Amino acid sequence: MGKLAIQLLFLITFFLVLVSRILPATSQEVEDEAEFNYDPNGEKGPANWGRIHPEWGACSNGSMQSPIDLLSERVDVVSHLGRLSRSYNPANATLMNRGHDMMLKWEGAAGSIEINGTEYLLKQCHWHSPSEHTINGKSLALEAHMVHESLDGRVAVVGILYMIGRPDSFLSSLTKQLQSVAGTYERDTVAGVVDPRNIKIGSRKYYRYIGSLTIPPCTENVVWTIVRKVRTATREQVRMLRVAVHDESDTNARQIQSINSRTVKLFRPEDKDD
Repeated sequence: MGKLAIQLLFLITFFLVLVSRILPATSQEVEDEAEFNYDPNGEKGPANWGRIHPEWGACSNGSMQSPIDLLSERVDVVSHLGRLSRSYNPANATLMNRGHDMMLKWEGAAGSIEINGTEYLLKQCHWHSPSEHTINGKSLALEAHMVHESLDGRVAVVGILYMIGRPDSFLSSLTKQLQSVAGTYERDTVAGVVDPRNIKIGSRKYYRYIGSLTIPPCTENVVWTIVRKVRTATREQVRMLRVAVHDESDTNARQIQSINSRTVKLFRPEDKDD
């Protein structure tokens, strides 16, 4: 290979790496999760995700990866972020077995959230157990991720944490569909019209930081909003989400990532009426 060709190859490689760092995240989490798993000692486990495909490189070498530990000592309490503006609508949805998690994908216009003047359209919701984010080092039973995408491809995820307790009403509404998936190896199940407003938050307080998708390709520059209030779900509801997947694993939670130089804010309304 001539010197000019080598230089050209180097410039193309440099340009592709630069673009991957600059462009905002897209919500294109892989929908077929067969190529990776959560085995900490496996060839396809989290420690090796970044080596499976070149485009998954951020899983290994990214500097703004998720999830993180929401440690009280390093959280900045603020009141200027404003209440999370949610405007959702009922829409047709499909329950999909992606291989390691259950994803509820809305086919129609299910509404949006607004952050810093940008509208992010709701695309899907999926669950991880135990929780991926931790609070002061403590893991919880379950974590829901509501994934949103703006028209220019930026991603915002709303995370909701659950401990074992009373049934979650939204998961209760999906019981029949989850049982149907658990009894078959079909990938998709029609869920009918699903109202995302029924996914309860119950608090105006939330954590905010910039991170990444928690499954490959681990794309960065994701705006994370983690609801401060911990909700409840039953052991059976958490178990059903795992059984329906058929992956013979007890977990689908990525390990905690280094926070590096990032800041984490906790929005707390000035009126404290929460």
